[in-house]
Amino acid sequence: IMIVLALVWGIAVIGDSAQFSTAVAELSPPGLQGTMLTLQTATGFALSIVTVQLVPVIADAVGWRYAFMWLAIGPAFGIIAMLQLRAMPEALKLAHGKR
Repeated sequence: IMIVLALVWGIAVIGDSAQFSTAVAELSPPGLQGTMLTLQTATGFALSIVTVQLVPVIADAVGWRYAFMWLAIGPAFGIIAMLQLRAMPEALKLAHGKR
């Protein structure tokens, strides 16, 4: 069961990676795309490390039943950020202005 859950989780977490990387590459100032993509990747790994370390601590405090609920905060912020980006004029640079 754990292997199946790990595979499903692994597939689910990389599903939006290409879209975020494309947005970073297309909206970064010329000459800084590599730096911005590196920063994005490093931040993602750092958040993953912190998350893996904090889940058991939270589980000890509130129980495994509720330990993963707080993980919804990250995707919620991602949705809010993407909605804010979509309202900005810079969003027209993504996909050559196609919606």
